[in-house]
Amino acid sequence: MEMTPEEMEQKKQMVLSMCTCANCPSWVDGNEKGGYCFPTIGKSKVITEEKGCICGGCPIYAKMGLKNMFFCTRGSEKEQLGM
Repeated sequence: MEMTPEEMEQKKQMVLSMCTCANCPSWVDGNEKGGYCFPTIGKSKVITEEKGCICGGCPIYAKMGLKNMFFCTRGSEKEQLGM
């Protein structure tokens, strides 16, 4: 089921409000807010090295039923699944 642009924006804001990316060992300070698991945010433009991953412990991970990791460097769940 497709979401409306308004629903996508609401979900994106929910993801950003719960995001724990800034606590990750791979995090690089910059102008990004995290939320890389969300399809419309996508990969980081500043994180290039995988130094560890805390995605599995993030509340969004369970809430959205995610299965992959390293969204900051590998892309959103949909991207990693080839969707």
